[in-house]
Amino acid sequence: MSLERDMTMAEVVSQRPELARPMTSLGLDFCCGGGASLSDGCSAAGLDVDEVLAGFEAVSTQAEPDWANMAPTELVDHLESTHHQYLGEALPYLDGLVEKVTGVHGERHPELLQIADIFYRLRADLEPHLMKEERVLFPMIRELYDSTEVPMFHCGTLQNPIRMMCLEHDTVGDLLGQLSILTSSYTPPDDACGSYIALYAGLAELEADTHLHVHKENNLLFPVVIAEEATRLGR
Repeated sequence: MSLERDMTMAEVVSQRPELARPMTSLGLDFCCGGGASLSDGCSAAGLDVDEVLAGFEAVSTQAEPDWANMAPTELVDHLESTHHQYLGEALPYLDGLVEKVTGVHGERHPELLQIADIFYRLRADLEPHLMKEERVLFPMIRELYDSTEVPMFHCGTLQNPIRMMCLEHDTVGDLLGQLSILTSSYTPPDDACGSYIALYAGLAELEADTHLHVHKENNLLFPVVIAEEATRLGR
């Protein structure tokens, strides 16, 4: 359904859970203040409701770039500017929601304690992983394609850090699978508040984005890079 200015903010996030993060960043309280209309919420936050609605529509209609046909260095830039940037924003946001929802609902829903534990492990794995890609692997890939010779890497061949990244991808995939099971495929319970709904929607988005992220690396970027290095080495 289309969004209207007279919908309550709780209705907005219930109909479009993916808007929870944008609403939070705009200062629109869909939880405790969820009974207020979107129009009133925007007025209180000093926002133009029509501009906010247009922005919300753009969340789902924004065109996806043709990443399947990108050159390796272009794909590396795309990974950093989309998936790495997304995780840099989503992980702290979800961390706050996990703490809030577990604190309020943990007694009635003990599975939230397990969800919190797995999420914290997931964040502890993902953030160093992103740093290793941005500071080590991706610069090496750019160097390979920027050089006419075969660069001499401290790790020997690019297959070594790529193999490690793939192993870490497997670990992250296992943790996401556990989250999906514990949340019944991210289905909030009947007594879920706005923050509870937002948490499950955010975790579902995290899983979908990470699966796509890993696909682009494991199945597109890494095989091409390994083949390019092998060709230059005459293997």
